[in-house]
Amino acid sequence: MNFDYPAHSEITRQRVRAFLAEQLPTDWAGFGSLEGAAYDSFVQEWRNTLYEHGWLAVTWPEAYGGAGLTEMDEVVVAEELTRAGVPTGGPTDAFGIGMLGNTLLELGTEEQRQYFLPRILSGEDRWCQGYSEPNAGSDLGSVGTRATLDGDEWILNGQKIWTSAGQIANWIFLLCRTDQEAPKHRGITFILCPMDQPGIEIRPIAMISGDSEFNEVFFSDARTRRDYVVGQVNDGWRVAMALLGFERGKAAAVAPLAFRAELDRLIDYARDFGRLEDPLVRDRLMACYAKVEIMRFSGYRALTNFEKGIAPGPDSALTKIFWSEYHQEVTELAMDIMGTVGLVPVGRPPSSAFTTDDPGASNSTASWQNVFLNARAGTIYAGTSEIQRNIAGEMILGLPKEPR
Repeated sequence: MNFDYPAHSEITRQRVRAFLAEQLPTDWAGFGSLEGAAYDSFVQEWRNTLYEHGWLAVTWPEAYGGAGLTEMDEVVVAEELTRAGVPTGGPTDAFGIGMLGNTLLELGTEEQRQYFLPRILSGEDRWCQGYSEPNAGSDLGSVGTRATLDGDEWILNGQKIWTSAGQIANWIFLLCRTDQEAPKHRGITFILCPMDQPGIEIRPIAMISGDSEFNEVFFSDARTRRDYVVGQVNDGWRVAMALLGFERGKAAAVAPLAFRAELDRLIDYARDFGRLEDPLVRDRLMACYAKVEIMRFSGYRALTNFEKGIAPGPDSALTKIFWSEYHQEVTELAMDIMGTVGLVPVGRPPSSAFTTDDPGASNSTASWQNVFLNARAGTIYAGTSEIQRNIAGEMILGLPKEPR
């Protein structure tokens, strides 16, 4: 395979570098060097800067506020932003741009695209995802939150759980049961709902690290417009699977950038602890390096499909398995390298409990311990590893379906 970037992507690279040189100070150390209010302020201001200069949602058509660039260009932009130590977006953009926006481009109406996509990019609408419920996590088809039509509005009643960023979002896309008699996968509808209204209550959930980045969301006669259905009524399962494909698949091309930066930081930490010459540690570090490279090459494969107009399919389940299990492995290695010192959290914690630390951040026991604890959940959220293996077995390998 030829992994060289096409000429147009190298032109994009030079444009991004010129943009960064203009916007960042010469002594910029990376936004991981900031803490507290200074960190929060920079992240918001930088997102506004990306928006104003057209570096958000670079593959979206220009008609909806995107840059109209290719999937390979998107990777180049992410590479340069990561190398410069700046965010690629805001805290809810994974949901708004990466998931919902791409789903609307594929399955939404023109009216929905014209209305929602510019608002997502401007940051006016901040989205979260309402899929899992207390009795419908891995078995997502069992969702019980009801949507009942009342004239030109849907009335929503039920509960969602593990809603990441729900405390800072003002919109939610969710799966609701709209036909109680239909088979469970056929009576579900994908609905968009504003959260700033009576009838919606958000309760933070304490995580194992002590943070509260996800929430319970309760709906008690909450309302949303009838035409805020994506796809068709009772066809929400198809829409949900398309969105999950974007969640698990499209990130395959850019996630290895963060994992590589994290691994480089761990190698430095192993050197600081005098463990880099330990043959067992070196062997495990090399195994992690090989897996990050596998993720990078898998990302190229996903890019090839996108360039051909092939939307993410069941193979994205393999990406989800690989990165979530890898992240547990590399963070376990970090704890082993630190030994008993790693049991005492000292220093700057990561800005997000779910992801690798920010570029420019110094190594700290608090950072690695926090990421280690929350990596435990990586094989559960966005679909458990067991469910992903079922998807791969049934939909890729053609194995018999699991007994129902």
